[in-house]
Parts: sequence; structure tokens; C-alpha cells
Amino acid sequence: MTSYLTTNKYIGDVIEANAIKTIFSGHDTLAFSSTKGAIGHLLGAAGAVEAIFSVLAIRHGIAPLTLNLTKPDPVFGNGFMPLATSKEMPIRVAMSNSFGFGGTNASLLFASVGSDLLFASVGSDR
Repeated sequence: MTSYLTTNKYIGDVIEANAIKTIFSGHDTLAFSSTKGAIGHLLGAAGAVEAIFSVLAIRHGIAPLTLNLTKPDPVFGNGFMPLATSKEMPIRVAMSNSFGFGGTNASLLFASVGSDLLFASVGSDR
């Protein structure tokens, strides 16, 4: 999962981290990271780049690390810590969370089925 985490916006990070824990608490193979530490905030292009990272993670079986994360908030404990190093693992499904200015929110879901890649989108606009 690539997420919007590590934005230095404490309240948003806590809300997203708690939502991830609530939805995925029964999954021991969950890996999540944020690419913002590597590429910065690309404004309108951020969601597209996160989607590319998600597709590449499925294709290559490598979950990307969260660069420059030196002092994670305790809210990320109990197995929900963003990756500090890349992790080789089979990845069949990836989710990319994007939260935009003014409340435009979207989660893109990508899945590998055999040799095909499927795509679904879930979003809201306040």
C-alpha cells in the first residue's frame, strides 16, 4: 500500500494510520510506504506517481521503502510501521491512497490476476 502518510500533518497521518489499522488488522503480510520522502509532493501529479509505484511493486514483487523517515509517530506501531527498507515479497494487490486539497480523496486499487493487471477506483469529493 502506498499511502499519503508522512506529510507532517499530524492529524491527517493519525486518521489514515488508524483507518489502515482498522481495515487491515487481520493481515500479517501488509506492507505500506509513502513515496513522498523520495520524490517530494508533486501536487496534481502525486496520485499518478503513487499509482505508478503501486503497479511497479506488483510487477517486480518489491514493496518500496519510505525514504527519510527518521522519527515515526507511535501511532504506526504494532506491525503497521511504514517500510524503512524495500521488501521483496509476492504482491498481488496494491492500494494507493491520495488525499488532495479541499477534500478530494481517492484510493486506487490494483490487482494482478495471472498475467493481467486489474484496476479499480474508489473516491470521494467533499
